[in-house]
Amino acid sequence: MRKISGNKLLVKALREEGVDTIFGYPGACTIDISDELYKQDYTKVILPRQEVALVHEADAYARSTGKVGVCLVTSGPGATNLVTGLATAYYDSVPLVCFTGQVARHLIGNDAFQEVDIVGITRSITKYGVTVRDRKDLGRIIKEAFYIARTGRLGPVLIDLPKDVMGELGDAEYPSEVNIRGYKPNTMAHVGQLKRAIKMLNKAKRPLFLVGGGVNIANAREEFAELVRITNVPTITTIMGRGALPTNHPMYIGNLGMHGAYACNMAVSECDLLFSIGTRFNDRITGKLHSFAPKAQIIHIDIDTAAISKNVQVDVPIVADARDAITRMLEYVEPCDTEKWMNQILAWKEEHPLTMKEKPIMTPKDIIDTMNRIFDEAIIITDVGQHQMFVSQFAEITEKKKLLMSGGLGTMGYGLPGAIGAKIGNPDTPVISISGDGGMQMNIQELATAVLEELPIISCIFNNSNLGMVRQWQKLFYGKRYSMTCLRSGAACRGRCGEVECPPYTPDFIKLAESYGAKGIRVTKKEEIEPAFREAMKSTKTPYIIEFEIDPEDLVYPMIQPGGTLQDLIMDC
Repeated sequence: MRKISGNKLLVKALREEGVDTIFGYPGACTIDISDELYKQDYTKVILPRQEVALVHEADAYARSTGKVGVCLVTSGPGATNLVTGLATAYYDSVPLVCFTGQVARHLIGNDAFQEVDIVGITRSITKYGVTVRDRKDLGRIIKEAFYIARTGRLGPVLIDLPKDVMGELGDAEYPSEVNIRGYKPNTMAHVGQLKRAIKMLNKAKRPLFLVGGGVNIANAREEFAELVRITNVPTITTIMGRGALPTNHPMYIGNLGMHGAYACNMAVSECDLLFSIGTRFNDRITGKLHSFAPKAQIIHIDIDTAAISKNVQVDVPIVADARDAITRMLEYVEPCDTEKWMNQILAWKEEHPLTMKEKPIMTPKDIIDTMNRIFDEAIIITDVGQHQMFVSQFAEITEKKKLLMSGGLGTMGYGLPGAIGAKIGNPDTPVISISGDGGMQMNIQELATAVLEELPIISCIFNNSNLGMVRQWQKLFYGKRYSMTCLRSGAACRGRCGEVECPPYTPDFIKLAESYGAKGIRVTKKEEIEPAFREAMKSTKTPYIIEFEIDPEDLVYPMIQPGGTLQDLIMDC
């Protein structure tokens, strides 16, 4: 029987699993794997500039393509640099398989150079993690890793590869089937529970669909749109669920929660049936739990058993894949009489429309409105902060426009690497990242990756010279004590804010872009927004940075007061 090394078997496994792209950074414990990757031509190897960004790139590649994202990093700091990205993927249910190098087995536990217990470190933020202790188990473990990542509630899996195990000769066969005792994820909806839920839906006077990221993950947008068409039930979303129903759909109301629309928050507070699909009911959408949907019976469909009744007690639990559940519902649902209820919701929208005050100077909404108008198709990736909330409020997300962001963990620095991963996975689709000036600097080194991979992404920077979301809280709730949020602050002005001239902003994003080989445009006026986008859209190989100078006093409204309920909304100041 022919025998091959573990390194060769790994590369063979990648091909068998259809992995066309791997995001990797080399090191001593993975150099032999790198050598084997060099000898093949099926799996493209992307070399980012840092492992923290690398895993975000694999994450966005997975979110935007529906494939499993794959990472390869070395031991020690290479592995620990994955932690934030693994947590990001875990909270947002993104399928990743991450391979980490490890020192030889006889050195494990001896504080060897670049040795860490990465499986132990990441146990709570991965679906599964394992160190391969025996060469004969390698093929089975890799096969299981891909199966676990892409089934049930999707998520990241980590495989730790000791260098000596990977060098051993062993069986050349890669398994074709998986049989994991104790891991049998359920995706099929219980028909009896579905019929019970539909009966409640038909009886409701004020029904409401609440849709989370699970519908987008399950690729159930078409099925859900058909469900809404038949039932005439108004729909609200979490920010991760935005796009599950096109934002221009007549039955779509908007986002719920911390910065949700007034009409959405009021609808939840007044509905008599809340039909939730694919959301975890986290604190950002519920406010105080005791006052969440106080008049409603609650139905909850989710693929993760642990998510049901974890935060909000529900009346009808249904454990199922969102697409399967919705498809089955289409066989039984009937039109609901929601005209009176919808008119009430529309009255709330008219009473407090979701908008920003018109200003002579450029606002974030001006930028997003321009994007909505000139891009018919796009993948939009946000960083985390005020700009993220503005995008989730005002960006039109339709059948041809997709929105990606770090939702559950709220990871600054996701935007630029996310755009890179999405563009690699979708080379023919325009990709736009939107970051604040703070988040952009967290992984700005990835401009080198974008330039060398010839990716014509458009990276928008909303530059207000501050860490805007924290500053907003300081303005509203901390007596305008702006501690640690001004990004111009330094030795020249520390302790003398307002007494001395502000230092110039660092860095000059346009010069920095040019130093990397990218292009840069600075926009300061409304009339410059569209020409800047039009210029960037001409590029076929070169990334563009568009820096928008915006007012730090542009705040995100509405906003739930800290510790408040959905009704405790600050509308404006």
